This record gives sequence, structure tokens and C-alpha cells, in this order.
Amino acid sequence: MCATCGCEDHSHGTVINLEERLLARNDHLAAHTREWLGSLGVRAYNLMSSPGSGKTTLLERTVRELGVPCSVIEGDQETTYDADRIRATGVPAVQVNTGAGCHLDAVMVRKALAELEPPAGSLVFVENVGNLVCPALFDLGETARVVILSVTEGEDKPLKYPHLVRTGDVVLLNKVDLLPYLDFSSGRFLRCLRQVNPHAPVLPVSARTGEGLPDWYAWLSR
Repeated sequence: MCATCGCEDHSHGTVINLEERLLARNDHLAAHTREWLGSLGVRAYNLMSSPGSGKTTLLERTVRELGVPCSVIEGDQETTYDADRIRATGVPAVQVNTGAGCHLDAVMVRKALAELEPPAGSLVFVENVGNLVCPALFDLGETARVVILSVTEGEDKPLKYPHLVRTGDVVLLNKVDLLPYLDFSSGRFLRCLRQVNPHAPVLPVSARTGEGLPDWYAWLSR
């Protein structure tokens, strides 16, 4: 009997082994990508959040104001809207449409990087597909992971989606300009966050007003 679910079908082991091999291949390519980017002095940031957290607005402002060469990989299931917004700032961007897929993987990012050809010493931002589950599983070859949550999503998101939040090297709490109009406790949010990620810096920001963005830029420049 299957020890996982108690059924008589032992094919689960085959499925798990296939998933492990797929992730191993992904991680192998991601490691090579990280090594290649490192040899160029290029830093890559994997931005992960739910849909509507303000990732694209944050990126538009960041690439305009940061003052260093940047390029962007945009991940969505359909449309080129987000890449179009980034290109309108004058920064090169590649749109990756995943179809039914709910995340980017190392193959998609490597192909996009080949198209972007990021110059030495530049920054690459990868806006992952809006999803608080699947993107956490896939190493893209990034330098660091950026988790973006917003005050409109409630304080308990870190506890509901602990795996993704746990992998973040920094957490941005966006849309803080809306705090006066919401029943949102920053203290409870921080307590929830620290239960799953005790170490990541937390940066309250507003991509709309610019509040807190100097701290974000300082983190990127560290």
C-alpha cells in the first residue's frame, strides 16, 4: 500500500522521481546561468509576488531612477503589456509568455538573457508570473530573490504562503501610502513574516509616491 495516501497504486514514486529530475535539470542550468552572469558582473533579481502587488509599477520607477544600466525579463501567461510599459522607459525588456504555466523556469530565463545580452556590470530584473506558490520552486540563476507583498493583501500572507516568503532575500511591503485608509497592522504583518523568514530585511515602500524607495535602491547597490 502506498505510504503517502494509502492507495494500492505505487505510481506516485514515478511521478515524484520525474519531478525531482525536472527540478534537478532546472537547477543545473540555473547554476550555469548564475556563474555566467557572475563572470560578467551582472546581478539578477527575481521579483515574486501575487498579481496586483505593484511589481511592474515598482520596476518602471526603479529602472528610471536607479541610474545604472538595467534590463528586464517580464513573465506573464499572456500579453506583452508589462514589457511594453518597461520599454516605454527606454530600458530593454523581453516578454516571456508561459501560456498555462504559472512560473518562469531556468530555460525561459536563459533564452531571454540571450536576447537581452545584458552588458557587464548591469542589473537584470526578472518579474516572475504573479503567483505566491510555484515561482518559489524554480531557481532561475538569480543573484537574489525579492518578495513583494502589499498592504491591500492583509497581514497574514506570509503565513499562508510560507515557502515563497521563506526564500526571499528581501521583502518589500508595497502600497504603504494606502495605510491610512486600511485596517492593516504593520506590527502583525511583521510578526507573521518573522515566523517564516526571521532574517530578510523588510522595506516599506510605495511605488506610486516613491516613499521608501531610497532604501530599496540602497539595498540594490549594497
